[in-house]
Amino acid sequence: MISRQGAQRRQAVAALSSDQPRVIAVSSGKGGVGKTNLVGNLARAFAGMGKEVLILDADLGLANIDILFGIRPAFHIGHVLNGEKTLKEVMVSPSDRIRIIPAGSGTSGLTHLTEGQKLTLLGEFESADLEADVVLIDTGAGISKNVLYFNLAADECLLVATPEPTSITDAYAMMKVMTAEHGPRHFKLVVNMVSSVKEAKQVFLTLNQAAERFLTGVVLEYMGHISMDPMLRKSVQERKTVFTAYPRAECSQQIAKLAKMLVTAPRRHDTEGSIKLFFKRFTALPPV
Repeated sequence: MISRQGAQRRQAVAALSSDQPRVIAVSSGKGGVGKTNLVGNLARAFAGMGKEVLILDADLGLANIDILFGIRPAFHIGHVLNGEKTLKEVMVSPSDRIRIIPAGSGTSGLTHLTEGQKLTLLGEFESADLEADVVLIDTGAGISKNVLYFNLAADECLLVATPEPTSITDAYAMMKVMTAEHGPRHFKLVVNMVSSVKEAKQVFLTLNQAAERFLTGVVLEYMGHISMDPMLRKSVQERKTVFTAYPRAECSQQIAKLAKMLVTAPRRHDTEGSIKLFFKRFTALPPV
């Protein structure tokens, strides 16, 4: 009887967990590693799996996720903070199952919210219909306050690096800062723009060995790699995601594999299963 009850309880927890959105912050130690492109293509891959996807463009000041989808948002989250627009009015949907909350240029104040702005933002997320299966947060590059805020509030941190020495060094610096200031962290690593599997795994080994030697409480999980593919560059020039424009390309297949790994990976955090929770955590964070 006890065994059966235990099994039923585990099934109930698993069912509840499957209904909870995965809030994934996608970050990089430096710019130019293809982070935003990966976010856009992952969104396409998730949508192709039948998932409802919400993208928060948190690359404040640059805000270029719209370019990848070939759209020009008229408004952004800054208009919400100023009380000019509602969240629903600034949101754009470039295709079925994908919605984007644009950041817009010059919205760095999102990490320095007044109490009034916090109440406005929380009120908007309480009233808006933002249910999704996956929430992708396209953070800025580096270890600025913006990046730290969004990674701390998210459930999972996906770190993007390339074989370039500067990218590896900056990825390590990001793990170091977050761990030193905020305790043990779990990072997932995808190595982008590689010429071989061997090259990708060497990047992971280098970062993992450094983390094990110098950082306490860091767990680095290898999620795979994305090859340097000419089809990717071609799709960017066409203002399209490679996953849509060239689904049979090698990098598209690798992105599909990464998306599947992300949605099927065991959850490491118990959450309330609400996108609103992310923003409650975000606005409640003390200055960093």
